[in-house]
Amino acid sequence: MEIDVNDFLDAFFEEAEEHVAAFEHGILDLERAPTDAEVIGSVFRAAHSIKGASGTFGLTDVADFTHHLEGALDLLRSGSLHYDADLASLLLSALDVLKSLLVVARSGGDPPAAEAEVRRALERVVASAGGKGATGGTAVGSAGGGKRQVSVRIRPKPEVMARGMDPLVLIRELADAKEPGTECTIEADLSALPMLDELDPEACYLAWSVNLSTSWSNAQIEEVFAFVEDVCEIEITAKDTPAAPRPVVAAQAVVASAPTTLRVAADKLDQLLDLVGELVIAQAMIVEAVRSPEGDHALRLQDALVAMERNTRELQERVMSIRMVPLSTVFGRLPRIVHDVGLSCGKPVRVEIEGEETEIDKAMVEQLVDPLTHLVRNAVDHGLEMPEQRRAAKKPEEGEIRIRAYHESGNVVIEVKDDGGGMNTVAIREKAERMGLISSETVLTDDQIHELVFHPGFSTASSVTDVSGRGVGMDVVKRNIESLKGSVSMCSARGSGTTLKIRLPLTLAILEGFAVRVANQTFILPLTSVVESFRPTKSQVRRILGRGEVIDVRGASLPVVHLHRILGVSNAQDDPTQALVSIVEFNDQSFAVLVDEVLGQMQVVVKSLESNYQHVDALMGATILGDGRVAMILDVQALAKEVRGERNPAFFDSGNAGFQEAAWIS
Repeated sequence: MEIDVNDFLDAFFEEAEEHVAAFEHGILDLERAPTDAEVIGSVFRAAHSIKGASGTFGLTDVADFTHHLEGALDLLRSGSLHYDADLASLLLSALDVLKSLLVVARSGGDPPAAEAEVRRALERVVASAGGKGATGGTAVGSAGGGKRQVSVRIRPKPEVMARGMDPLVLIRELADAKEPGTECTIEADLSALPMLDELDPEACYLAWSVNLSTSWSNAQIEEVFAFVEDVCEIEITAKDTPAAPRPVVAAQAVVASAPTTLRVAADKLDQLLDLVGELVIAQAMIVEAVRSPEGDHALRLQDALVAMERNTRELQERVMSIRMVPLSTVFGRLPRIVHDVGLSCGKPVRVEIEGEETEIDKAMVEQLVDPLTHLVRNAVDHGLEMPEQRRAAKKPEEGEIRIRAYHESGNVVIEVKDDGGGMNTVAIREKAERMGLISSETVLTDDQIHELVFHPGFSTASSVTDVSGRGVGMDVVKRNIESLKGSVSMCSARGSGTTLKIRLPLTLAILEGFAVRVANQTFILPLTSVVESFRPTKSQVRRILGRGEVIDVRGASLPVVHLHRILGVSNAQDDPTQALVSIVEFNDQSFAVLVDEVLGQMQVVVKSLESNYQHVDALMGATILGDGRVAMILDVQALAKEVRGERNPAFFDSGNAGFQEAAWIS
């Protein structure tokens, strides 16, 4: 079997991203607890793991730079360096260089221009502390005590080389522990070497014993092997004490107790998801075929179909769970952004994150990075007041950004909240009037005024900064979120702060649908948006000047949406009292959708539309029904816009009357 090193490199880069994130979180955590030994240790281990693994794969630029970074961290760990704002800034700059070096190693390109400058700064810090950091010397010696003779036995597992690891790199790592001026002897153990005809060239059969004089503690020596502990057995013995082998059983227990993870290529997941979708469609077709059962045979078939439906749903849920990833992959980047923007603006800021374990479809995660980055930048730059303004308002000088995620009614909700001065509704309205968005006579609630911020080019910032501007790019944020079939809304109280709420579907692949008929066409509404369906009485239907037709439901007047007019479907019922209405909710907005018949609940596979139908705002996709016909999936968000009068001219397209079903799906 031929080994593809690129597979192992991909795994290394993915793990390196995790170590970089742990490093960054640790540095930011140290701002509150600068002497926390556990946090310092986690930061050191993250850097050490990157250094060791990159050296194994021959990524010398990454390994060499991380070696210098590790030196400063080792001095911090030993107490020879003290954590302060300058050191934090240097370590974060070094982390940025390390990120760039990893990108260069993966994709090619030139090393970052700041590398040499940051490297020299790290060297100066190490020299000023009077030690050599990770290369040994007084700083390390102070952590480990006096010199002693130790023997380190290294026994890699047979698969170590197939995992992309070079055992000789581990031995070279131990050279850092050797006392200056002393010798280091290495003995190879050949006892496990098989006969030539039984030898596997991809397996490792050797073990080594390294004897050296060192002031390092056992814990420090073990950290050299932290990044390969699952493929190596390490045994450390002091020459003047009885052998104290590292217990293999304990190491196995640690590995066994760790959560089992599986890295799966996204294209394989997508193929698997498509197969599940076809299975759902096939199941729906069989159900349709036995709607009129005859005799016991049909009854048995019906029972089998119930079992098939149950198993299909379970399979679908399991597949979807593989695609789901925690929002921590996005949220983890935000504290650094808040830190840097706060530093640039001269505003001390605290970040609180809640619900980062909330899961969402992996396909949506990366598309959330830019919108959330923009929101937190805006929150710090223009949401929070300057320290002197906060003091005058009797607020703590340190501002707070709270990021929260949770599940609600089948959706994922993300909130970004600041405790700043809130939005100035008067300034927003004046700007909107100057832009011609509204007239001076237009009556708007505060919430409606806040929504104006999402209009392209709208900003109330008094000055432009190099960080962000409240309102600048908010239209882009809204557009990005809506491309994920989500929505973004704003709530603000003057003097108390602003909350931006993003609402997203759990997944864009399969959804629970509510099927309705309009004339001879079947449409699907997302079930999570449907409240109820009924036939209104004449007393419930009214016409209001400026609002059109409304239906009174429990004291509320809900606007009526005529789907057949929007989509150009002929021969549909136009009289609400002769048809049915489905009450739909979206972002605290309710309206009534006029339909001819309610067909019931069903699970549907979302298919994309052909390009000539993608301009119709009312549609978010299509699906195949059990009888083979195609049904359009309605975009509730677009319907809500039509109710608010924000419709796109392309929303109405009477030329599309009688859609050609075969052309809907791409």
